[in-house]
Amino acid sequence: MSNNSATPTSIILNDPTDIARSVATALLEDVGSGDVTAALVPEKQIAEARVICREEAVICGIDWFNETFKQLDDNISIDWQVSDGDIVEADSLLVTLRGSARSILTGERTALNFLQTLSGTSTISKIYSEQVAGTNCKVLDTRKTLPGLRNAQKYAVACGGCQNHRIGLFDQFLIKENHILSAGGIKQAIETARKNHPDLKLEVETENMDEFHEALAAGADIIMLDEFSHEDIRMAVTLTQQFDGDTKLEASGNINLETIRSYAETGVDFISTGSLTKHLRAVDLSMRFTFSE
Repeated sequence: MSNNSATPTSIILNDPTDIARSVATALLEDVGSGDVTAALVPEKQIAEARVICREEAVICGIDWFNETFKQLDDNISIDWQVSDGDIVEADSLLVTLRGSARSILTGERTALNFLQTLSGTSTISKIYSEQVAGTNCKVLDTRKTLPGLRNAQKYAVACGGCQNHRIGLFDQFLIKENHILSAGGIKQAIETARKNHPDLKLEVETENMDEFHEALAAGADIIMLDEFSHEDIRMAVTLTQQFDGDTKLEASGNINLETIRSYAETGVDFISTGSLTKHLRAVDLSMRFTFSE
């Protein structure tokens, strides 16, 4: 096991109410009216279970794992060897559980689903964050998350070393093409946004240099450069630096692990990618049981 840790840079706080709700929904989906297979095990059978991570990964999801067994059987003891954000080697022991065999068997899949999915999010986020190391660019997530797991996945992104974009439609403006068309233009959209919610950060998505100039002149806090060429991005960076304001630039659109470094080196402040939360691969975990008399 490695002692290294991918320190979160922008964390969505773990809301116990949100975690409890997510776990309750997952258990209802899986257990339904009762675990008929676990009922084959003697009621008083005690088991010890060890969760092993079969590959190098950034671990995330401990609170969701714990909540699963808390809701099923608060008498199960849980002994973690790692913390969220820890980087582990293949075949590392993550956690040991002891208690009712029935309860552990019933919670196994739900608990592992949370742990493997959130660890997968953290692991890919670590890989992306390493690609921009040494630049001034930060990698941001998007709203392309699994339904019902928005906060959980954004927390996992931060555990992997990337940063969170807006949480939802309520905490930041992101004025996109259809908003611009409906509002009558970039300037009009920004003016209305400032009037409605002057306290919120305001970002505008642009698709060409003319739109970029308009958004810059209108005083956007962040300008997204959607599928801009490297040459146009560097020009936008230069113009923004010359402009009297604090506007930040964000590159987006079909940026992947092979190309992200070249985008970061253009001088943009941020790169946003949905890959952190929608192209993840669940980490390979296994739970091994031993039984007591």
